[in-house]
Amino acid sequence: MRIEAYTQVQQLYNTKNTNKAKQTSGTSFKDQLQISSVGKDIQAAKQAVNSAPDVREEITAPIKASIQNGTYEVSGESFADKMIEKYNQQGLSF
Repeated sequence: MRIEAYTQVQQLYNTKNTNKAKQTSGTSFKDQLQISSVGKDIQAAKQAVNSAPDVREEITAPIKASIQNGTYEVSGESFADKMIEKYNQQGLSF
């Protein structure tokens, strides 16, 4: 084993002689955040959506009531037409 090689490697990894970062002038910089007016509008829209209920009761309540009463009826022809319309929207054909 060569001792000279060991001392050379040790010198490379010598932690006692680390270079310390020099301090710059005494000025300090602060991060700043500026939100544009579009960003503020988006935030306001998100808050409005989050505060709105997920289900509009004024629309669903009459349907729920007619289902519970047993008076809710769906036209088979209307249902089939809507299924075919959705099928065609997906780019599929018979």
